[in-house]
Amino acid sequence: MRIFVVDDHQVILDGLESMLKHFAPRVSIAGTAMSYSDALKGIEEHREAIDVVITDLRLKGDSGLDLCVEVGRRFQDLPVVFFTVYDDEQYLFQALRVGAKGYLLKQMGGEELVGHLERVASGEVVIDPAIAGRVALFAARLQSGEFWPGAHLGLTQRESEVLGLVVKGLSNRAVAQKLVLGEETVKTHLSSIYRKLDVKDRSQAVAVALREGVFH
Repeated sequence: MRIFVVDDHQVILDGLESMLKHFAPRVSIAGTAMSYSDALKGIEEHREAIDVVITDLRLKGDSGLDLCVEVGRRFQDLPVVFFTVYDDEQYLFQALRVGAKGYLLKQMGGEELVGHLERVASGEVVIDPAIAGRVALFAARLQSGEFWPGAHLGLTQRESEVLGLVVKGLSNRAVAQKLVLGEETVKTHLSSIYRKLDVKDRSQAVAVALREGVFH
């Protein structure tokens, strides 16, 4: 199995290379990159020698989520796995929504990492055991109706209420009046919503809400 690693910290790249040497010939590193643009160039150059791409969620000035989307667009059969320190469910859900085939945490050991990557290379979707249980419980509670619309996207109940009214076309002032909030508070909620949905503005947030079936 040949992997391409993207991380904006050289110590992580060096550490992975050192760790994975112990698992040759099961795995080898086909290339590395420290930025979004270098990653795309490297993957393009070594495409025939890559089985799996590993990337962090955050890259300097860019997003691993954006990289995952672009890799999926350019190289449709190339799986992307997130390898990160972020164990929050909202990041996992974001990763899966953009087409990731795995979400693993950096504290795992080499044998476990290689095993998960081999499963991804064979067509499976893998989630780090450290958060898989929480996600399963979250999904079960969501199915039972314990959570509000948008909870699976990481939105709080109030944020979901705000987004629901925005989807209906209400202005910030109208949302504030409806929920008995200050207009600045509504703006604060919207900023948090944009961050969690990984969007830049109101129209993109509405598009995500409709696409995900959160509101109709």
